[in-house]
Amino acid sequence: MTDRAEASFKKPITVALTGASGAQYGLRLIDVLVAAGHEVWVMISKAAHMVIATETDIELPAQPQRLAVALSERSGARPGQIRCFGREDWMAPVASGSGAPSAMVVCPCSTGTLSAVATGASNNLIERAADVAIKERRMLVLVPRESPFSPIHLEHMLALSRLGVVILPAAPGFYHCPQSIDDLIDFIVARILNQLGIEHSLVPRWGEVEDKDE
Repeated sequence: MTDRAEASFKKPITVALTGASGAQYGLRLIDVLVAAGHEVWVMISKAAHMVIATETDIELPAQPQRLAVALSERSGARPGQIRCFGREDWMAPVASGSGAPSAMVVCPCSTGTLSAVATGASNNLIERAADVAIKERRMLVLVPRESPFSPIHLEHMLALSRLGVVILPAAPGFYHCPQSIDDLIDFIVARILNQLGIEHSLVPRWGEVEDKDE
């Protein structure tokens, strides 16, 4: 019996990181999904690796098997809980409707990836996986991190939203009185988990925040 079979993970969720600023959102999402017991299928674009190196002190190898080991070590994942796929791994389960998971999150989602998904391009595995999610009517959450948005970006978002894709901009709120950057990151990750139907206690929900005047 394989490690994956023995572990009996919850349903797999695909997480893709692309070349927009905000790699911390995607990395934190992976950590939280692992802690929640889900199997996590990960794809990180070449541009995303550059962003991670620029924005964090985390060193992640590009080779999928080594990447899976590195992500597993930092998130405390069990053997087989994290699987990683390369940009042209067309035999990966996410490349086909018969093997795709029930949900995919692109976090952060670059505007280039947004454009490719909106137009049905499948130039790499991330774009193909998103295309499969749409055609199979699976949950697809895109987390764009750009400012300002151009009319082209907005038109692509509207087109995808009409197809049932969740557009969740990385725009954290402040009603929970964040004390750190980690609190702001968790705000967006919590919103993603809400869309996926995953229970969490990352941030208080509206109405649960203590009144400062009390």
